[in-house]
Amino acid sequence: MSAREAALLTLVAMERQKAWSNGHLKKVIQEQRLDRRDAALATRLCFGVIQNRMLLDHYLQQYSAMKLSKMESKVRNNLRLGLYQMLFMTKIPVSAAVSEGVKLTKKHCKNPRAGGMVNGILRNLARHLDELPTLDRGNPVAYLSLLYSHPQWLVEEWSQQLEAGELKELLRWDNSEPPVTVQVNTCRFQTSQVAAALEEEGMTVTAHPWLPDCLVLTGTGDLTQGRAWQTGMFYPQDPAARLAVLAAGLLPGNKVLDACAAPGGKSFAAAMTMGDQGELYACDLHAHKKALIEAGAARLGLGSITAQVLDARKPRKGWEGTFDTVLADVPCSGLGVIRKKPEIRYKPQEELAGLPALQGEILDNVAHYVKPGGVLLYSTCTLRPQENEAVVRAFLASHGGFSLEGFRLPGPMGEQPEGVCTLWPQRLGTDGFFLAKFRRREDHD
Repeated sequence: MSAREAALLTLVAMERQKAWSNGHLKKVIQEQRLDRRDAALATRLCFGVIQNRMLLDHYLQQYSAMKLSKMESKVRNNLRLGLYQMLFMTKIPVSAAVSEGVKLTKKHCKNPRAGGMVNGILRNLARHLDELPTLDRGNPVAYLSLLYSHPQWLVEEWSQQLEAGELKELLRWDNSEPPVTVQVNTCRFQTSQVAAALEEEGMTVTAHPWLPDCLVLTGTGDLTQGRAWQTGMFYPQDPAARLAVLAAGLLPGNKVLDACAAPGGKSFAAAMTMGDQGELYACDLHAHKKALIEAGAARLGLGSITAQVLDARKPRKGWEGTFDTVLADVPCSGLGVIRKKPEIRYKPQEELAGLPALQGEILDNVAHYVKPGGVLLYSTCTLRPQENEAVVRAFLASHGGFSLEGFRLPGPMGEQPEGVCTLWPQRLGTDGFFLAKFRRREDHD
């Protein structure tokens, strides 16, 4: 199976399920035993098509007599793959993009005439690559929406928060290829030791420019197959997620609750920040995710973590006022991690409307678990003020015993005296995150 065929089957499955499945792509890659180069190409093709789908469909529709929505899913995605290669992957000959598209159409599609249609559309596009119709710039938001394949409502929202230059940079950033960043298991290994082990496995390793004990990797392949992974030397985590833990100011011996913990990265970071000394309850709503956290903690050799099944919206008897710190990394729209989950941008806006209420409900409940003088750290991986600043304001209005407290982060963020901050991807080179640190008054019952 070729890289393009693996990408095609993944894109078709995604459309049918109306959800991206990175696991499905990995399964196809493993089942077909694609080598590192083909696996990387298949991944780039999948991500590239999703990242640029609106723009690709815009051009394809202008060169097709049939509406894309009427086409068989495999035909439609084959066309997208072919045009993506022609527009964005200059090392692949245009002729190869066309011929591979025709071959896969004939192999996988039901209609025997589909191959001829794909051949005609892609060849016509190939002849006009240097003279494709100009996008209409009359409406700047609509123009950027189409150019960078972000829904217009989302571009409009961000245009209220960012100036034009930064808005364009954020959209461009969302469509870039994310690096692989990992955090060193500092409870058991030195950073230099882990870097050397990963280099022995054939990776290129560089230290993160401003976050200690964080490594940036290229040429990774499947990280889980190497000895460094299997001996618990590191865990994958974006610097932004690590900052969410650092903002809490954890100390050895603390009792900590990670209320929405799966897949466990923040719990692992918290345990390491405390030197694996203390009690850390890593909780999630689903039992299978509890098992995932337990497996991760065991691989890393972290004994302070206890995984439990917990509905963060419902009171847990006996936990009131018992935790030094509660981490509430709540369910959110995920629109700060589009670069890693490109399909999230296409989620209908109406499906996001109920998130602030859910986030507020979780925050209201887990606040009861914070002991007097303790910390509540609220975080999301979205950039929407409805899920961030608005939730913080609502919480403060109904919880007089809590107030925002400033904190310090490493690198360019530095001091955050107001106790809230947004980590903008285009500024920091990280995922997009929001952090708010609350302190409960000592005299508050």
